[in-house]
Amino acid sequence: MPSLEIHPVVGIGEVRPGDNLADVITGAADFLRDGDVLVVTSKIVSKAEGRLVDLPPDEPAREAAREAALRAETVRVVARRGATRIVQTHHGLVLAAAGIDASNVDAAHLVLLPKDPDASARALRDELRERFGLDVAVVITDTMGRPWRLGLTDVAIGAAGVDALLDYRGLHDAYGNELQLTQMALIDQLAAAGELVKGKTAQVPVAIVRGLAPHFPAAHGRGAAELIRGADADLFSLGTAEATAQGLRLAAELPDAPSFAPAQESVRLPELPFPRTRSVTTPANTVAAVVVWAPAGDLRAAAEAGRRAERLRAVLAAEGFATAWLEITDAAALADDVPAGGEPLGVLAIGQGSLPSL
Repeated sequence: MPSLEIHPVVGIGEVRPGDNLADVITGAADFLRDGDVLVVTSKIVSKAEGRLVDLPPDEPAREAAREAALRAETVRVVARRGATRIVQTHHGLVLAAAGIDASNVDAAHLVLLPKDPDASARALRDELRERFGLDVAVVITDTMGRPWRLGLTDVAIGAAGVDALLDYRGLHDAYGNELQLTQMALIDQLAAAGELVKGKTAQVPVAIVRGLAPHFPAAHGRGAAELIRGADADLFSLGTAEATAQGLRLAAELPDAPSFAPAQESVRLPELPFPRTRSVTTPANTVAAVVVWAPAGDLRAAAEAGRRAERLRAVLAAEGFATAWLEITDAAALADDVPAGGEPLGVLAIGQGSLPSL
């Protein structure tokens, strides 16, 4: 097993727009050597790159400036609870307040995340190699919460010269079991390790992790962007309340399905509050059709039947089924499908939709 060392880089001091980080870091870390991983807090990268927002001295102008900065950095809101907003940034990151920070900076400024953290990591690595002859990896970090656990931890938002993931898929454990899903977020582990010696209040924005050289790629590598989960694989793209609200909006706008997908061999439908029918022609791949009916001449009952039909459509949609409303052209053909004295209002055809099974 590899043996790792983690060293804080002290004495860096305040970083200002235009400062050269390669000079700043090497000036404080004369012990930096080939094969080290430089773990750099994103805040000093942002400061050096001038990613600062001016804050007026008084409210409400200060709050307005914060809101404007948050809007500019936000692609979409994932969840909102009171004043807290979890958002997706232009980088693809999902975190509180778009990573905008008012800590470890003077009261007249907010600090934004670096515009392109991977590019910043590559630039710093290149300069350290070209000017100082140091072949090191660079990991740029920020602090984030986690959806299922309390507490914050540092994660990687930019990287160069180190593999973002260690992929164990296809390998076998000590018991001979093939690993199917195991991909370790190596740069996140390095980010958290560096935070152990950096802390939040000691003004130590850089750490050095030593002993990881076997995991260096030939070039810069794919960067931290490799860890961004795509929308097609994101099972938690909205907060609970936001997902519920979106579901309610979609339920109010359910369209008729233009066609149905081929059904699976065994289809389990929820309880259907209307009688089934086989007396009408339905679209291909229909798995069931029901007659929506009400007592003849009873407008109130007809309205209630319509509401029940829409509720049924919402329930079916939540289970991955699609529906299509069929107008009745021959009421007599449905006479045996509704109770005596009942009037058919329409037929609801049910088929397999495009949503994944829940």
